[in-house]
Amino acid sequence: MSATTVYLETFGCQMNELDSELVRGQLSTLGYTFSDNPDAAQIVLFNTCSVREHAESKVYSRIGIVSRRKLAGENILLGVLGCMAERDGLALLQRYPQVDIMCGPGELDKLPALIDAARRSDTATAADRTALAGNRTRRSAALSAVQDDLENLDLSRAFDPVVAGRNSFAAQVRITRGCNKFCTYCVVPNTRGAEVHRPPDHIIDECRKLADAGALEITLLGQTVNHYRYEHGAAVTISGREAPQIGPGLAAFRTGIPVGKRVTTFAQLLRRIHDEVPAIARLRFVTSYPRDFGRDILETMRDCPRICRYLHAPAQSGSDRILKLMNRGYTRGEYEAFAAEALEILPDATIAGDFIVGFPTETDEDFEASCDMVRKLPFKNNFIFKYSPRPGTVAIDRFKDDISNEVKKFRNNVLLNLQTQTSARVHATWIGRTVDVLIEEVCTQRDAQPAIGGVELRWETKAAKMQPAPTTLRGRTGGDLIVSMDTPQGANPSDFVGQIMPVLLQRGSALLLHGAFTTGLVVPQSRSISAAQL
Repeated sequence: MSATTVYLETFGCQMNELDSELVRGQLSTLGYTFSDNPDAAQIVLFNTCSVREHAESKVYSRIGIVSRRKLAGENILLGVLGCMAERDGLALLQRYPQVDIMCGPGELDKLPALIDAARRSDTATAADRTALAGNRTRRSAALSAVQDDLENLDLSRAFDPVVAGRNSFAAQVRITRGCNKFCTYCVVPNTRGAEVHRPPDHIIDECRKLADAGALEITLLGQTVNHYRYEHGAAVTISGREAPQIGPGLAAFRTGIPVGKRVTTFAQLLRRIHDEVPAIARLRFVTSYPRDFGRDILETMRDCPRICRYLHAPAQSGSDRILKLMNRGYTRGEYEAFAAEALEILPDATIAGDFIVGFPTETDEDFEASCDMVRKLPFKNNFIFKYSPRPGTVAIDRFKDDISNEVKKFRNNVLLNLQTQTSARVHATWIGRTVDVLIEEVCTQRDAQPAIGGVELRWETKAAKMQPAPTTLRGRTGGDLIVSMDTPQGANPSDFVGQIMPVLLQRGSALLLHGAFTTGLVVPQSRSISAAQL
């Protein structure tokens, strides 16, 4: 009997990407195979996100396509995973009765049982086909973290660099789950639950396993990574092992560590991973909360050379009034103080973030404050979004969505244009420097002559392929700057993928930098790693 084929599509953030990787590993160990073609799969899974309306609309479109195939008689099992499943609950099953299973982000360890139940019985009830945390209070869900089987899903993961994706030598490790911040525009605290912090030894063991399997770069993930704080002895299993525990309140980051308590802070976790897993060439983290970002973290980054000097810390708005309505918990001045301290301690650091335009009641003056912030701070890049009311958030009930879509589009384009100018200025400061670049891919584009203001890239045409041209490689610096470079003459471009190489930056644009390998370069040998090394 042939193996069952699964198609898994991911929408949204890095958290979802990691969840999908864990699901893929979990199902692969049970004998399922995966395909990039949904038409070739007997099981179609969508791992969903509720943060942005655009991603949600794409999910509904995909569900509609598969639903029509099922109604036409195809034998397909359709599953919805992630935040949309958790938020909508049984209402999603009522809207799309063709959906066979639903599984929230905190229940992914139960997915194999859900698939098995749905495949074995045509009479399976909704309860048999769903695993959602929605009927539990945040407190009861958090207090049960010590019995959380989701931790076992993290610990039992399988990482294979051959199939890990475009960047085969990078992996992600979750250090916290959930969120306690309750920004008014965000549904994550409700769909992913209360903040739960994993034991530091578990995290380090997972990092070590990934490094042994060939990962060169590890990104630590959390909704608010700098609020990681593990109190030893506060949560243990029956066998005496440390277990995941609920995160402390925000006051804990103002009062310090109580006398007599043994606590691992985020800075201490970073240093332990850096020192105890030396095979990791790069250690990075996202996402940072601008408030309570301790100086100890910045000093640890300064003192540990393999920790990347990159900070992704969403500002969301430059207006204090809007920040208050968003319940962000800081002012523009506090954000700018955080950025100034970061650049004082780490002069070569790069800063990125997020902005929302068109939040309810945003005036021209509020929007100008965001524009001014993007002009003044050296943001490498910002992800800029138009506000859209999200079901399950405080904002959708508290504030009228009173900014027209035309105004939102206009402000979005204005801020994108300003960020393009800022990105170009930031990139210009790197010209002439030699930096280490992790080569991630061989490009399918030809590197054209520099255009006014930077590098222009165009897709290859059939005629262009007939002309000799150097093969372009693409990679990233520790500060997440995207760099392209030509393959040295006579070298195999594939041999460079997965290598960290010195590159002299020569020119750039708002989108990327272009450089050349330094003189005296030793062409690397082909790097291959098999799943047997896991």
